[in-house]
Amino acid sequence: MLDAEFFRRWMAATAASVDREAERLTALDSPIGDADHGSNLQRGFKAVTAALEKDAPDTPGAVLALAGRTLISTVGGASGPLYGTLLRSTGKALGDAAEVGEAQFAEALRAGVDKVMALGGAAPGDKTMIDALVPAVDALGEGFGAARAAAEEGAVATTPLQARKGRASYLGERSIGHQDPGATSSALLVAGLEEAAGE
Repeated sequence: MLDAEFFRRWMAATAASVDREAERLTALDSPIGDADHGSNLQRGFKAVTAALEKDAPDTPGAVLALAGRTLISTVGGASGPLYGTLLRSTGKALGDAAEVGEAQFAEALRAGVDKVMALGGAAPGDKTMIDALVPAVDALGEGFGAARAAAEEGAVATTPLQARKGRASYLGERSIGHQDPGATSSALLVAGLEEAAGE
């Protein structure tokens, strides 16, 4: 069973990897975006870490709801609302339970990903964070390691695609040949699950 402490560890692991990878995320964002993806997420997840230390929510749903609200209020650009919606909607789907099973979490995360797709209008193949998140959710039943591998494969697979959503879509064919920064940061988020579980 997964408790609030697990979800706090997940957010901490994600914050640490975003911190480590911020320059790479921004480098990926330079040719096809605003060159601020890494620094925006770095600021957002630092704020999440601080908010969780200050408030210490005691249910999985409350941890994710607070993390989501914090990202929406601190991250500029599209990534704040998208990541914030993902975590808030996942938290909402988990409800008030003190502990949740992995299958229940997988269902809640799918609900969160569906909300992100509705908000951004993106589908798999559009060269966005969805290309990492959908395969990750599909693989979650096989464990956190399988989800991480699926997300990483999904992120790399965005490289040959032409962007159909988001800032990169304005570039048309010039977006081809660049790995999507949102899919790459989403893979970091998913990798944090494996780390939080100590696998």
